[in-house]
Amino acid sequence: MKKLLLALLIGSSCAMSGCGTGNLAQTNNASTEMQSEVGGYLFATFRGEATPMTEQIYFLLSEDGNNWQALNGAEPVLVSDLGDKGVRDPFIIRSPNHDKFFMIATDLSIHLTNHDWDRASTRASKSLVIWESTDLVNWSEPRLVKVAPDNAGSAWAPEAVWDEENQTYMAFWASQTSDDNFSKFRIWAARTKDFKTFGEPFIYIEKPTTVIDTTIVNENGTYYRFTKDEKSKAITMETSQHLMSGWQDVEGFTLDKLQGYEGPAAFVYQQAKDGQPAKWKLLLDQYSKGTGYQTFETDNLSSGKFSAGEKMTFPFHPVRHGTVVSLSKAEYERLKNADKNKQFNK
Repeated sequence: MKKLLLALLIGSSCAMSGCGTGNLAQTNNASTEMQSEVGGYLFATFRGEATPMTEQIYFLLSEDGNNWQALNGAEPVLVSDLGDKGVRDPFIIRSPNHDKFFMIATDLSIHLTNHDWDRASTRASKSLVIWESTDLVNWSEPRLVKVAPDNAGSAWAPEAVWDEENQTYMAFWASQTSDDNFSKFRIWAARTKDFKTFGEPFIYIEKPTTVIDTTIVNENGTYYRFTKDEKSKAITMETSQHLMSGWQDVEGFTLDKLQGYEGPAAFVYQQAKDGQPAKWKLLLDQYSKGTGYQTFETDNLSSGKFSAGEKMTFPFHPVRHGTVVSLSKAEYERLKNADKNKQFNK
């Protein structure tokens, strides 16, 4: 299951955040004018399976995108009492009008189901847990919304992207189905305009073997897609001009033989300026050794050439699959003040 982040950066990607081109706080879209006001970063995550409360939503705040501090006293900011009574893999997307945030997460508690991973993949929830907010501080009550097909065994690690061509959000996640006796995970997707009603689910990515943990970013109108492919036991990198077609492997991707990692997440960490392209950070969870997120960097996303990056510091371990949201200075200060004054969801 996907372990870590996809960035919603100011100037990050319309592909993920659901924002219009050229506006503040697009997800993973390296557009210069939007990145001039980056004031900090919010990291929504969960903490593993140790207790019922570690499988809930935690917030971390950072001014530089590398050094993180826990909000709300390192206690959950959001708790789900619906479905499995646990939430994992939170993903936040900003609306195209920049007036709302949606958070979607896996409806699953491994702790409360006795660490039964077979049940988690073949007999678990077909729904997502969803919250919404206008300010990142005050959130709605959670709701459960079914997205996966009737014969699915799960709906893992959801993310979403604003599809400019269709003017809808496309949510996507990993599911196994009974059609082939739950033999492999595919990436499924469904369209929505409000995260309340979803269209019919469809297969978005299918490979010869299991694929999980897809994340998508957009740079200057070109999409890049990172996926964990069990055939190679490694991360793949693809590119296309369209979300729904034309995907090709990025030749020269330097991490394609790196095994034991999952949960890819990419975000801009240095804005494009003075004619120089944006610099990107790719985060990969080294699950095989339990060492958490390792960082890799590039100053040319299209080249696929990454080098080892600066190590992130976190207030607790483990930090599991989540999302990074870029913040304006006002949003950063609002979250900082809400933490200081203990105002989350008050």
